[in-house]
Amino acid sequence: MELRNANTSLSVLTDYDIYLFNKGDHRHLHRKLGAHIEVIEGVEGTYFAVWAPCARSVSVIGDFNGWNGSKHPMTAIGSSGIWEVFIPGIAKGALYKYQIITQKEELLSKADPYAFYSELRPDTASIVYDIEGYQWGDSRWIENRKKGNPLEQPTAVYEVHLGSWMRVSRDENGFLSYRDAADKLVAYVKEMGYTHIEFLPLSEHPYDGSWGYQVTGYFAITSRYGTPEDFMYLVDTCHQNDIGVILDWVPAHFPRDEHGLRRFDGTALYEHKDARQGEQPQWGTMIFNYGRNEVKNFLISNALFLFEKYHIDGLRVDAVASMLYLNYGKEDGEWVANQYGGDENLEAIEFLRHLNSAVYQSFPGVMMIAEESTSWPFVSKPPYMGGLGFGMKWNLGWMNDFLQYMSMDPVHRKYYHHLITFSIMYAFTENFMLPLSHDEVVHGKRSLLDKMWGDYWQKFAGLRVTYGYQYGHPGKKLLFMGGEFGQFIEWKYDDSLDWHLLEYDLHKKMQDYVKDLNRLYQSEKAFYEVDFSFDGFEWIDCNDADHSIISFIRKGKDRKDMLLFVYNFTPVVYDHYRIGVPFDLYYKEIFNSDSGIYGGSDVGNCGGLHAEKIECGGRPYSIALRVPPLAMLVFKPVFKEALKCKED
Repeated sequence: MELRNANTSLSVLTDYDIYLFNKGDHRHLHRKLGAHIEVIEGVEGTYFAVWAPCARSVSVIGDFNGWNGSKHPMTAIGSSGIWEVFIPGIAKGALYKYQIITQKEELLSKADPYAFYSELRPDTASIVYDIEGYQWGDSRWIENRKKGNPLEQPTAVYEVHLGSWMRVSRDENGFLSYRDAADKLVAYVKEMGYTHIEFLPLSEHPYDGSWGYQVTGYFAITSRYGTPEDFMYLVDTCHQNDIGVILDWVPAHFPRDEHGLRRFDGTALYEHKDARQGEQPQWGTMIFNYGRNEVKNFLISNALFLFEKYHIDGLRVDAVASMLYLNYGKEDGEWVANQYGGDENLEAIEFLRHLNSAVYQSFPGVMMIAEESTSWPFVSKPPYMGGLGFGMKWNLGWMNDFLQYMSMDPVHRKYYHHLITFSIMYAFTENFMLPLSHDEVVHGKRSLLDKMWGDYWQKFAGLRVTYGYQYGHPGKKLLFMGGEFGQFIEWKYDDSLDWHLLEYDLHKKMQDYVKDLNRLYQSEKAFYEVDFSFDGFEWIDCNDADHSIISFIRKGKDRKDMLLFVYNFTPVVYDHYRIGVPFDLYYKEIFNSDSGIYGGSDVGNCGGLHAEKIECGGRPYSIALRVPPLAMLVFKPVFKEALKCKED
């Protein structure tokens, strides 16, 4: 066995591991770099390995050696840039950092980039931890996931900031634990009929006000809410209740904190040396150097680690636009063009393709979702087609247009009818998810309920038709926590949602409405089975701007799975409103957002309507509706009922 250390022979990191790491294609770095409890030549202790190629020297410091850098120096492994040491007797729970002396004789104290666990802020030490002992009970879920296609399955996502979903007290650390969330949050999400929970970032971060989007510990699940095993228990509980788990993930940038990745070994290691390439001025953060193999490997192996060790079902990749454009958020002179003179970040493009290919190869059936805010083409198409390889992309254009439309006085909506119809023009260019996310209820934007036009009742009616249009429109669905019961004030990351609002009638009925909408969504294949093709959508009438009414058909793979949707975006009731229908059948009214049980005015169609042989909109048959105010109607053609009614 090769001796790499003056005291102990090491066997954890092989030459092949080093080769793959430097090449940028080691998919299991978490097994090699970082801190690992091992028994080496009969001695139990912890093996430490860290990448710091430009350091003059590196030592492990911790509570076991008085934070003294002279006690446990590390040894460089050839020219790999990796330093290693095995320290006997160091067990789970030990606090540690790397003490780095730079080429300029600077003394740095850095947290472990590959640590599995960290101290609770404001403390910043890494913690020696073993994450191998948890006994999972979700094998059925994992096996079914491998066989499934997320693009053809119902996906109604409940977006959650775990620190503020429900506080147990109002002091700064009154968080629900992961295990508390496994009981309360999972039960709530199951009762509400959501298919997935998406958590704002849960990787370790020093500042609560970043909501988790400025990460210092990519491999460390945040200690704010418990241990790694506690988070595994939360995911396991979700899966055993048929709920998927999506994590927000932040490969676009990282913070400047001294214990983090910035100038890790005294040089621009994870970031670019040139500030025009390595800094994001609008956020005050650093940009990863995607052209460096070891940096790409760090991020890709982190994504794979989250799928492997925590059994998550998807990553929502944050701020993809900032990765794709070299000039994102920058003024002239603050960025450097690529080799062809353009503003595309060619290295980031290649990184994203490599990332998505690696994830889908390793974990079939999971989701990679891009939060990409521009018109960059083929975000959700595979690399062999010239795409970035994501499975889905957030449709921020739909979200912006629709919320603008719903905030205006209905008197003026007829002049802006395109805001609710234009999205269908591009709805099938990508595999879209329709988000009403946390970003829309902060920074003075007001809550979703408060964005709605009108008086108290009209705001609730407007929010009901908003969710109705989100669910009827092609694409998967996402709603931020609190929106389901009409949270009235903006989201506050350091306080609980206003659960007391459920004591008020319209808020409780809004919650019931979303619950029933989720259940309807999952029960009817027309809602979700053909979300990304015109094969699943057909306009009935998109041109009635004067009445601000639209109607369309959604279809499943089997054309018998068909639903007819009608939306009225004014507070006016329309009697005998005629629309064309495809068949001479009975159209059962299966959902009405204006129902009294949801706080509406109970205008409807007595359970359904028979088609008449009266041409309308180019169709040979039609129905004459009573259209309720600020409402969605859903009809289902029922052939058997039509026969029965004709016989009667």
